[in-house]
Amino acid sequence: MGYRITLVEDDPQLQENYVKALERSGYDVSVCGEKQEAIDAFETSLPDLVILDIMLGDEIDAGFELCRHLRALSPTIPIIFLTARNSDIDRVSGLRLGGWDYLTKDVTTLDFLPARISAMFRTVEILRSGNSGEEDLIEHSQLRIDEARKEVYWQDKPVLLTLTEFWILSAIARRPGHLKTHDQLMDAANAVVTNNTITAHIRRIRNKFREIDPDFDHIRSEYGMGYRWHSA
Repeated sequence: MGYRITLVEDDPQLQENYVKALERSGYDVSVCGEKQEAIDAFETSLPDLVILDIMLGDEIDAGFELCRHLRALSPTIPIIFLTARNSDIDRVSGLRLGGWDYLTKDVTTLDFLPARISAMFRTVEILRSGNSGEEDLIEHSQLRIDEARKEVYWQDKPVLLTLTEFWILSAIARRPGHLKTHDQLMDAANAVVTNNTITAHIRRIRNKFREIDPDFDHIRSEYGMGYRWHSA
């Protein structure tokens, strides 16, 4: 694959586990255990993707600070937050700072992390190709999705979605009125997910739209089958 990934994580056991999982998928992985070490490495050479823990040693927001630093160096480098902190405030903060995804550490993380990263690199290839024609735009009334730039707008206001949420929404909204089954949404998510996980993602997507528009009701559930986008 040729992609270089930098993992910023201060736990030696987690470092080892993540590096093994990513190297098995063909990635070239380097590790930084503290904020200044990561800054020095990024100033020397930027990798193709960065995975950030938020708390490093005694610095409780080191990952957020590193994200700001990375965004100053590159507006497009994919950044994944991988952290034990699972509050909505931290999640929103990470996405607002420019993170592409926000994952919490649990026993299943190693199962789907490589698939998540693979999906990000597919997005990177789209960006590099400059292919942002009409086929990459989805527009229905107050909704606008730019698949090449990975941006979603509702009523001209940005909706901050994780990458998995983005691909699920894109799959549903591309053809209004058409049912997307759970299996189709699992494929669209480019990650290892279950029916229950899809349901949780849909709930979070709806909630993010309702932060902008409390009356939002355009993602309809079809019990036992899947979901569809309702335009009217």
